[in-house]
Amino acid sequence: MGTTMLGDLIDEAVLILESAVQADARREAEELAARVLGVEPGGLDPRRELDARSVRRLRDLVGRRADGVPLGHLTGRALFGGIELLVGPGVFVPRVHSELVLAAGLAALAQTRAPTVVDLCAGSGAIGLALGHARPDARVHAVEFDPIAADFARRNAARRAALGDTEVTVHEGPADRAGALTGVAAEADLVLANPPFMPDAASVPDEFGRYQPRQAVFGGADGLRVVRQVVEAAAGMLRPGGALVVEHGHLHGATVPALLRETGHFVEVTCRPDQDGWPLYTSAVRTAT
Repeated sequence: MGTTMLGDLIDEAVLILESAVQADARREAEELAARVLGVEPGGLDPRRELDARSVRRLRDLVGRRADGVPLGHLTGRALFGGIELLVGPGVFVPRVHSELVLAAGLAALAQTRAPTVVDLCAGSGAIGLALGHARPDARVHAVEFDPIAADFARRNAARRAALGDTEVTVHEGPADRAGALTGVAAEADLVLANPPFMPDAASVPDEFGRYQPRQAVFGGADGLRVVRQVVEAAAGMLRPGGALVVEHGHLHGATVPALLRETGHFVEVTCRPDQDGWPLYTSAVRTAT
């Protein structure tokens, strides 16, 4: 029986993943290979000979990824905004699209010293922790209602603090109680949120419909149930002139800006696109009333 070279197995995985998932197939194949071999992706040697057990493990992971299991649920980690996060089944794996939400938040704080920031619907803590990494002078609160996700957020916050990042305070509870949970009222400089925003009956890829936690993807009949909670909570927590950045996806490029304007609490309401030109998030500024 012939030997199997790592490079050949990665090429095989790339062909499978290219036809099955909308992703960077080679990067994902290398992430899975690194997981099996216990090395960093940059340390892979394509000339390495693999034993039968490693071949089986890698092919199994590739098959599961092709079936729609999120990459982070298979590797146990995700990279976001320049930091590594612990992720796994039961917590939403942050998408690269959401780095634009992070960038918008950082831009809103460019002229603010020692800002107070609240990350709503925090999941693994990705956005809040990445912001704290970029702005060590910030005081960051992360709010997440799901116990499994909140546990991931706490573990990630502890890891980042041990590495020298800003200590992010994780609060377990719903977005509509964020003010009481954080003790922040009319003083936040920035509220960020990536709430569930897909309508309950929407058709989504298996990665989101079967494997990502449902409560992190679907937001009621119109998809806006939690978004409304976020908007109300942000209005109570933001100081006049403070910024809100809320991710809402392509279905809500008109509805979320309209929702923000209707409250009378926000101006400079602007919807922004993702890397592919689809509506992704809306930013707004808190009025003085």
